[in-house]
Amino acid sequence: MPLKFCHFWLNLSRVWGLVMTTGGRIMNSPLVTLDEVEKKNCKNGSIKQELLDGCVPFSHQVAGHKKGTNNTGVLQHPDGSILKQLQPPPRGPRERHFYTQVYARACTDKTILDLQQHLPNYYGTWAPRESPHELYLKLEDVTRRFSQPCIMDVKIGRRSYDPFASKEKQHEQISKYPLMEEIGFLLLGMRVYQVTSDSYISHDQFFGRSLGKDTIKSGLMQFFHNGQDLRRRTISLIIEKIQNILHWFLSQSQLHFYASSLLLVYEGAYTPDHHERSLNSTCGSTGEMEEEAVEVKMIDFAHVFPSDCADEGYIYGLRSLLDTLEQILMD
Repeated sequence: MPLKFCHFWLNLSRVWGLVMTTGGRIMNSPLVTLDEVEKKNCKNGSIKQELLDGCVPFSHQVAGHKKGTNNTGVLQHPDGSILKQLQPPPRGPRERHFYTQVYARACTDKTILDLQQHLPNYYGTWAPRESPHELYLKLEDVTRRFSQPCIMDVKIGRRSYDPFASKEKQHEQISKYPLMEEIGFLLLGMRVYQVTSDSYISHDQFFGRSLGKDTIKSGLMQFFHNGQDLRRRTISLIIEKIQNILHWFLSQSQLHFYASSLLLVYEGAYTPDHHERSLNSTCGSTGEMEEEAVEVKMIDFAHVFPSDCADEGYIYGLRSLLDTLEQILMD
């Protein structure tokens, strides 16, 4: 591992050690939890106003953690950013430290600076007034500029548990999707806009877990079908972005990512005429407009660890996903 990067991961190790020795509470601060406040206010229906300070549940969440009696997940701040509640230690502090170090102004490591383009922008942390110790990561809403965003969360890698997971945790994760090691990715959830009905269809993680080697391609294809035709140009653009992420992984040997995902987004407000023009046009501006209608970002970093070798598990998953997408285009 490069010496200039050792300080980064020494700090991460210290953060991890701190949270592991404080019984689940950072600096023993008295926490007012989301669940406690929800129970207190469930009778008068004031939970959003009192706890969330104008924030609302994020309408485009397709996977991830949800908490509390109201099953609250990712939130949307009035300024348009996304709020992801910090998970319990050591996962939450580890993810916060990862974002903090990747976006540190003093960062000069080219590998880490190059990683930024593949992540949502990070705006620090946020806490509601009634619960100042309950922290949220404040992140860019990657879907915000889309009119009818189609969204899919894909967990990447050959295993979804980190090197420090207990035997019980390993067994739990393997049993959820035994094919993870062979396929290399898992569809955690998707929302797909249907142009014919002006509505969305959704699939959750149970749909993804039901897919085997013979059905993973057809399952993935559903994300790109709008009820009228297959978005082939969109698939090509997403392939390009995933290839860029693969290139970053092939160039680095500092980090290993476990239980991390790709968030795929494209514009569902689409007409066949526009699609045909984009395929036939030689105008650069049209191509740029098409490219802007697609996003691929890495998300979920509660299980990122230092390393001195390539992340072969994540690389395997990216290549497997790319192969499957290319097979869809060939059919």
